[in-house]
Amino acid sequence: MINHQDYMHLALDQARLAWGIAKPNPAVGCVLVRDGVLVGQGHTQEAGGPHAEIMALKDAGERARGATAYVTLEPCSHFGRTPPCSQGLIEAGVAAVVYGCQDPNPQVAGKGLQQLLAAGIDVIGPVLEDQCQAVNPGFMHFMATGKPYVFSKLACSLDGRTAMASGESQWITGPAARARVHLMRAQSCAVVTGLGSVLSDNPSMNSRNQELLSAGVPEEQSARIKQPLRVIIDAPLRTPLDCKLFTLPGPVLLLTTNADAQAHTAYQDKGVEVQVVETQVAGPKAGKIQLQAAIDLLAQRGCQQIMLEAGASLNASFMREGLLDNLQVFVAPKFLGSTGLPLFNQAHEKLADAWQGEFQEFARIGEDLLLSVDL
Repeated sequence: MINHQDYMHLALDQARLAWGIAKPNPAVGCVLVRDGVLVGQGHTQEAGGPHAEIMALKDAGERARGATAYVTLEPCSHFGRTPPCSQGLIEAGVAAVVYGCQDPNPQVAGKGLQQLLAAGIDVIGPVLEDQCQAVNPGFMHFMATGKPYVFSKLACSLDGRTAMASGESQWITGPAARARVHLMRAQSCAVVTGLGSVLSDNPSMNSRNQELLSAGVPEEQSARIKQPLRVIIDAPLRTPLDCKLFTLPGPVLLLTTNADAQAHTAYQDKGVEVQVVETQVAGPKAGKIQLQAAIDLLAQRGCQQIMLEAGASLNASFMREGLLDNLQVFVAPKFLGSTGLPLFNQAHEKLADAWQGEFQEFARIGEDLLLSVDL
């Protein structure tokens, strides 16, 4: 008896090869099986390039006729920058298509499956639906809600501290956790931080090849990964011109409330894009950037998955405004003590006021734990 799950796991392996390459398109994998033999495989290429199904069909050639295609996401049915994959499968003469999950994109949303059925192709699925959806949290969320998927990467000790009272924090977590962070950046369209983190840590916020290799990314894939858009939330426009962010490859965007065009010039001369964002006009955050406006701006630029790498104040602001969908918390087996700095700068007087999340999964990453918490 055919075990569809085994072949879908192979398709998922292919999908993960598209992480960081296909964005903003979803990372999709496809394998073709005929008479119990794997005859073709492929994953989504760079935006504008072939999709997973087309790569697998090309790999299989004439062996695709009569084969079963296993694809992690419903084949697209519309003309975009590439022809519809559903039509490619039909023309190749595949006998059956096993899909992992349905495409929430309104342009597809079941239409690809209907086209296959109308052509007399057997359609089976969903298979390993949760795992196939989890490969593309940003795409799935954005297509279903119209809003970016925003998550915060956090690292803390067992007693919930992110740094010593002096600010010393390198390194709370081990090398495996730090390598995983680079993979998270590669998967994201944008990585956001605040002025405070730039001033205190002078971060890079890029996705480095050696760390990706340590995270298990094949060398051929790591060399093709696109750097995320690195975003600095800097209302007064005080980011140092010699900060590390400006010296590394990849796009950088400064979001500010400072509308003085002359103040923008020095940054623009370094290749940094500067955009003025709406200002909070009242309350304790008066004069600060409206974070919802910042997220909306990134959404308009096609950023489906946004990663927050920031300090306790900006994390608390995102949390208070309901702008976080998920926390990715690395927990190290260390105790920093009561004077250590907290994950969030937020005081609650009553238990009823505490922020509540829902554990989704946990994994051991080297010497640390990674907790996924939905909000």
